[in-house]
Amino acid sequence: MRYEVVVVGGGPTGLLLANELALAGVSAVVLEKLVERPGQSRALNLQPRSARILDLRGMLQPVRKRAIDELPAGHFAGIELDYTPWGECQLGIPQARVEEYLEDRLAERGVPVRRGRTVTAVEPGPDGVLVRTGAPAGPSTGAATSGGADAGPAGSGGPAGSGVRRPSAGDDEQFRCRYLVACDGGRSTVRGLLGLPFPGRDARVSAVVADVTLNGPQDAAGSPWRLPRFDRPDGTVAELLPLPDGVHRAVVAGPEQQALPREAPVTLDELRRALPSVATIRWASRFTDASRQLERYRHGRVLFAGDAAHIHSPTGGQGLNLGLQDAFNLGWKLAAALRGNATVLDTYQAERHPVAARVLASTRAQGVLLVPDPDVVALRELVTELIALPAANRQLAGFVSGLELRYELPGRHPLLGRALPGLDPALLHAGRAVVLETGRTPRYGGIAVPGAGWDADAVLVRPDGRVGWVDDGYEPLAAGLARWT
Repeated sequence: MRYEVVVVGGGPTGLLLANELALAGVSAVVLEKLVERPGQSRALNLQPRSARILDLRGMLQPVRKRAIDELPAGHFAGIELDYTPWGECQLGIPQARVEEYLEDRLAERGVPVRRGRTVTAVEPGPDGVLVRTGAPAGPSTGAATSGGADAGPAGSGGPAGSGVRRPSAGDDEQFRCRYLVACDGGRSTVRGLLGLPFPGRDARVSAVVADVTLNGPQDAAGSPWRLPRFDRPDGTVAELLPLPDGVHRAVVAGPEQQALPREAPVTLDELRRALPSVATIRWASRFTDASRQLERYRHGRVLFAGDAAHIHSPTGGQGLNLGLQDAFNLGWKLAAALRGNATVLDTYQAERHPVAARVLASTRAQGVLLVPDPDVVALRELVTELIALPAANRQLAGFVSGLELRYELPGRHPLLGRALPGLDPALLHAGRAVVLETGRTPRYGGIAVPGAGWDADAVLVRPDGRVGWVDDGYEPLAAGLARWT
């Protein structure tokens, strides 16, 4: 089978990327090793920047309806950050609900999600990539849990009419494409098949995450969602965060978790030693603070996004969001490359690699603030006082929320590389760059937005909402259009 782009991995990064490609008219297929959507939600939030990018495609309101709450706050190592200076909230929404919406949208667009496809070989060439796949070995469902705990309801495996096909054993297939994008997670099969090094730091801290039900009264019954707290004096973590339908998210990190291997099943007894009120486990997993990043996100016609390109501690609620923003940066650039723009794909590495590197550094710094040591406790108290200062809070909140992000682009104007303030999201619902002009009589044939207050007569807004060119005399509009379209 031939496609312009093969996306490996049907998580939120791969699904958003496939939506972006479909919007641009690119033929694409998503290959996912799980036969059914697991229904599990490792992530529970959309940071404000992620909400904004969904808004630029008309997807925010449907996703917001699936959210459990909104908070004008975030956190840094469990120290609360106030988002109100930025005028934004983060959405409390289980990852599974985001995936369900994105996959439903792909079904509406006729983009196939081929479940039960395990990639067995990747053969890049000068003009494309051959991807060989087979049926998965072992259980066919992705709803497994550790320790034999009750799995709860499994995912549906895709909406009715989505064209999801469940392969049988020996059902090998080949896919040819012009580009392959690996969005297949921290243990990326594609990355392993290509033998790419994944430099970084090994895990120092291990923890357990689980969705559980509780015995007795439900705590925080009046608060459907809140930020985690990591302020126990002994440095351990034993948190219960309320979720819908009588379920709680448990997060546990203590001496027992550090002593157990990553592969050890999470048992009910282990959780009850930290959280005695736990009644049953819906699903459970172990995670670590390992921190790694590919040196290059592009290897010829193979590109990497999300956890396949970088892994880090989930502290601060960045992982899902970082992957979505990779996909949003990459999708329209792939479409432009397929139309003949020979250089635009190079900007994916230039723009996204530094962002992830900064997030990895941030999560490592947060990990230091969680070390159970009296000197670290003193440092944490000082950092807490500093974060309470308005300027410090605004700076750190802008970073964690993603709202202060600016890409380094050619030119001098302060708007370049930034999200255009006051932009009507509907202007980018089609996923195409637009020229906006503040004068009443457009000089460039753009869209007139008189009195916009951007300190520029005209701007070129890229499909991702970033300003790619400004009418400030640095270069002509034709140069900006050639670079970004």
